[in-house]
Amino acid sequence: MVVSAEFDVALAAVMGLLIGSFLNVVIHRLPKMMERQWQQECASLSGKEAPPQDAYNLWVPRSACSHCGHHIRWYENIPVMSYVFLRGKCSACGTRISWRYPTIELLTGGLFAACVAHWGLTPAALAWCAFGAVLLTLGVIDWDTTLLPDDLTLPLLWGGLCAAALGLTNTSVTSALWGAVAGYMSLWLVFWAFKLATGKDGMGYGDFKLFAALGAWFGWQALVPIILMASVAGAVIGIIMKFSSNLREGGYVPFGPFLAIAGFTAMWATPARMLEFVGL
Repeated sequence: MVVSAEFDVALAAVMGLLIGSFLNVVIHRLPKMMERQWQQECASLSGKEAPPQDAYNLWVPRSACSHCGHHIRWYENIPVMSYVFLRGKCSACGTRISWRYPTIELLTGGLFAACVAHWGLTPAALAWCAFGAVLLTLGVIDWDTTLLPDDLTLPLLWGGLCAAALGLTNTSVTSALWGAVAGYMSLWLVFWAFKLATGKDGMGYGDFKLFAALGAWFGWQALVPIILMASVAGAVIGIIMKFSSNLREGGYVPFGPFLAIAGFTAMWATPARMLEFVGL
């Protein structure tokens, strides 16, 4: 039995590495796909014909070096191993490959292994693996672009409600439903209060949807600990970036990554324990 459990964890880790490689594609391409769609919609609304565009999605075109256009061969795309073998450089032009690619693969592999170690090879583990993969993707995309795509936030929200209905989480359907409602409405109210007071947007609608999704997965009881942890983490990182002169133009810090950090914490800690983390 022990050997079987260890094999399941190892198998989950390998699957996580492979999924992590795909998440890198999603993180890179999904914002570009959204931008291309917006350009087409703007052209249509203005009565102009959108310029023809080559096919661009999560599958087409083949992955290539952004510097020289070298098509990445299959053996150059093995999670982590290829990065080590290539010494973090393109095999054609020698341009350095971002360390973030293997980092995301390792994080996803570790997440999948931890889920299977905790829940076993069960539907619950599969549900939490999916939750973690989507949450990680959202956090990185928001950090890069300040976008939280509906293509990810809405499935995460509905996935939380379905998981609760199927008994795959410790959250009742009622708690999940009101968690989604309270998560969305609370940040929506904060958004409009800030906008009416200052005339500026303090956050995006994607933050409402992500917080609603976390409410669906963890229930309304976890919303206060999650928002407090995300706020404290965001404030600390924001202060560090300000004093190190690393704030972006406009002095903003995206909130989604810190909601994601709080969401990962909620996977393993109770609401009371999360409040301890932030000193309450």
